[in-house]
Amino acid sequence: MNQHRSGTDAVTVTVFVFPGVRLLDVTGPIEVFSSANEFGGRYRVQIASEDGAAVTTAAGTCISADLAVDDVREPSDVVVIPGGPSWETLIKDDALLDVVRRLHEKARCTASVCTGAFLLAAAGLLDRRRAATHWRHSEQLALRFPSVQVEQDAIFVRDGRMMTSAGVSAGIDLSLALVEEHYGAEVARTVAKDMVVFMQRPGGQSQFSVRSQVPHSRHEMLRRVLDEVATNPGANHTLSAMARRAGVSIRHVTRLFFEEVGTTPARYVEQVRLEAARVLLEAGDDAMPVVARHTGFGSPESMRRAFVRHLGVTPGAYRNSFRTTGVGAGESESQGAPR
Repeated sequence: MNQHRSGTDAVTVTVFVFPGVRLLDVTGPIEVFSSANEFGGRYRVQIASEDGAAVTTAAGTCISADLAVDDVREPSDVVVIPGGPSWETLIKDDALLDVVRRLHEKARCTASVCTGAFLLAAAGLLDRRRAATHWRHSEQLALRFPSVQVEQDAIFVRDGRMMTSAGVSAGIDLSLALVEEHYGAEVARTVAKDMVVFMQRPGGQSQFSVRSQVPHSRHEMLRRVLDEVATNPGANHTLSAMARRAGVSIRHVTRLFFEEVGTTPARYVEQVRLEAARVLLEAGDDAMPVVARHTGFGSPESMRRAFVRHLGVTPGAYRNSFRTTGVGAGESESQGAPR
């Protein structure tokens, strides 16, 4: 479905809004498309509500509509269906679901953000299709709509002319993928840099900072050790070095890690170093020996083994995945954690 546009063909994006819509589900995609216009894209973005009136978002902010849904007469290249916290009520609103169907009929691509996938599913538009939604609601989507194949860890999924994305900010990822499809990777990359976001987000929804996943320790000494590792992963973090800095025995450090962190000191250090290496590979062009040295792996081979063991890809392949949003492989695809 990749079809780069010429400079004279505008891409029409219609964003549907309704009372209680989540604000960032709407503004995130709009910001991507409007930013693309500064760097070679040509998007015409319009906001449509059911009757053309302004709506109040879940955040209490009022959003004006450009037109009513009935006034959307020309086909849209993209229709964006955002979500909202009250999705359980929204999927019972037959009039709202009918609006979604009508917008879809006039769209070349229909894309949802976050719980907007529930609206598409309730409207029957995701039957026998792969889809994504916010990780917290993915199980509910699968239970309520068993004909939908839910990919729980994907940031976004494309299946034919349907695209669905994960929670809130994932709408930005999806929109960047569409910019790449319409105007090429360089435009999408420039927009991502301008917005200070990833061209292709590292990992899937289950990926969070290693340090942030560790429960708050009752032991100040252990908290200090954990913070030292996270702050400077390239330093000497052997078991004996950590015990010496903490002023306790190796056995005591090992026991605290097991009880408080749920893993061994060596495994924790490797996870932090892996995360640090991923950040460097995603954001820069340093040679592999430099990345390995800065993150404490010591050698490119040690780093390569860790990447293959935990992520199933080499550091080089991982870095290459950030040269594109990941939409060019075919019609049916998902973007999430490296396999």
